[in-house]
Amino acid sequence: MPLPPWHPEAFAARLPFLERRAELTAATRAFFVTRGYREVETPALVPAPGAEVHLRAFVTRYEAHLGQGASRDLWLRTSPELALKRLLVAGAGPVFELARVWRNGETSPRHAPEFTMLEWYRPGLGFDGLMAETEEYIRAVAPRIVAHGDATTDLSLAFERISMAEAFDCWCNGLDILATKGDAALLHAAAQAAGFTTRADEGWEDVFFRLLLEHIEPNLGRGRATFLTHWPAPQAALARRDPADPRAALRFELFVAGLELANAFDELTDPAEQRARFIADTAERRRISGEHGWEVDEDFLAALEHGMPAASGIALGFDRLAMLVAGAREIGDVLWL
Repeated sequence: MPLPPWHPEAFAARLPFLERRAELTAATRAFFVTRGYREVETPALVPAPGAEVHLRAFVTRYEAHLGQGASRDLWLRTSPELALKRLLVAGAGPVFELARVWRNGETSPRHAPEFTMLEWYRPGLGFDGLMAETEEYIRAVAPRIVAHGDATTDLSLAFERISMAEAFDCWCNGLDILATKGDAALLHAAAQAAGFTTRADEGWEDVFFRLLLEHIEPNLGRGRATFLTHWPAPQAALARRDPADPRAALRFELFVAGLELANAFDELTDPAEQRARFIADTAERRRISGEHGWEVDEDFLAALEHGMPAASGIALGFDRLAMLVAGAREIGDVLWL
């Protein structure tokens, strides 16, 4: 039976990784403060925990005290994203947070149900600018060579930028993912023409993610870090569409040493489009889980109505970065308890 994490022997085995994590935390704060960012803290207990359809959240019950307000369900946040964007509306300027977040049902050598997310947002920073700043940050806080499993990345090499359309064309036998426009029938036909088997019960998103996970992601972040950019519009999440090609969204993910490390958007600021996406996501979440879940975040939409400046933002798995920086094999190695 493995020793509990508080056992002196278990702690001593993790301590070199934990010391490296502490150095990473200090270096992260220094990087952003010297670039004019303000470190903030936002609520962990919220009425709507996040926007991603497939994430499961932890729910709790708020009991009103002495008739002050109403009792209601609240959630542990899956991301501080919506709160940080409210601060952009408020005029806080460039902000970052090392935020504790929670995602139910996620446990593996790369996942923990409670973990740390580094998020930062800068008004006026565009899509390409955020990729450049992310590259600067990773180089500033990590050693030149990082590795995980059988993948190694040399961070001194320029990070490659591959669009989702290019990735599907390269590793999915010429499949034109943007031409499928979120239509399941079109993607089934395109996938079968490219030599892949699909099931009748798979929707567009099912086939998209299966091809992505099985045929594209294993090729990313090996040798050099990779930005996977310009996601199909049905996977825009909170990103705005690409003005040059509305079939794609200005979203990217970062892969280093085979690990998905970050997810980023050129932020959507249109409240009408955001409301439509929230409503569709709420319905899809209920269809998938069969549970009621949380309602549309009306306060966030009110903030967008007031006016959010053009901005880009990114969510980076800080524990995964700590794994790479410290040379740890599992996420538990870089958690204090």
